[in-house]
Amino acid sequence: MGGITEIEGIKVGVCSDRDAATGVTVVLVEEGARAAVDVRGSAPGTRETDLLRPSRLVEEVQAVVLAGGSAFGLDAACGVMRYLEERGRGFVVGPLSVPIVPAAILFDLLIGDMNVRPDAEMGYRACLNASAGPVPEGSVGAGTGATVGKIYGPFQAVKSGQGSASCRCGKLIVAALVAVNAFGDVFDREGRLLAGPRNPETGVMERTAGLMTAVRGDFPGNTTLGVVATNGNFSREALRKIAQMAQNGLARSIWPVHTMWDGDIIFSLSTGKEEADVSLAGTMAAEAVSMAVERAVLTAESLAGIPSVKDIKN
Repeated sequence: MGGITEIEGIKVGVCSDRDAATGVTVVLVEEGARAAVDVRGSAPGTRETDLLRPSRLVEEVQAVVLAGGSAFGLDAACGVMRYLEERGRGFVVGPLSVPIVPAAILFDLLIGDMNVRPDAEMGYRACLNASAGPVPEGSVGAGTGATVGKIYGPFQAVKSGQGSASCRCGKLIVAALVAVNAFGDVFDREGRLLAGPRNPETGVMERTAGLMTAVRGDFPGNTTLGVVATNGNFSREALRKIAQMAQNGLARSIWPVHTMWDGDIIFSLSTGKEEADVSLAGTMAAEAVSMAVERAVLTAESLAGIPSVKDIKN
């Protein structure tokens, strides 16, 4: 099991502000990658996602940006565009190259410093930090301020972060990177609770689904962001199906998921020439997403007063 940088042509860079508990993750594909998207949550914050629908003119992107900071964090994509423009990457329009940089954000403003948000400079620095080496995981990048299990409020949540994983079948590779900031809880692949809301009196982790009838209210501040990538050769229509199937990985590992308080979104990228079945690739994508979600929680570090699972004694 590796990460999304196992896909040739993909680099990942992060810029993290641990004092403010926020950050940026950029998935760089400077040579271009065919792309699609699937949005399941009802509170998304996005940029350039309409461009990724079938029948649109531009098929390739040069980067995908995941950021904290709620809607303010979309500014980070401007720094990524500047980085790519300086290198002549993008959709060619006469003498110009216009970088295509879809982005999505998660809400982390209620912990750390809410007045500090990812901006264009952080996006640019994330690009400078990008490499094809091991993917940074845990409380870094877009996952810096990520938490899960927030039905009792942000300070009874559990610290989450960013994770990445990959699956192989012959020459086909499908990999995922996720920043997990869910309203719901995270479970391992055997269905055991890994991270859920901590009871305000006992500190013991509980299950959100069992609390929803008793704890009422609005629960802002959630969203799980993901990018799946493959070295397979897929059309944008096929990539959209792969992104849809990849969402099953969230449903396997996060519960509840895709709520009115989440903005869950998964981008899908195709960079290679391997011929493969779309259903196989989608199944592998769901598996990679599920593993990446688990890693996001297990590699996270306590931050801003929110304990990680490594520091919770249940």
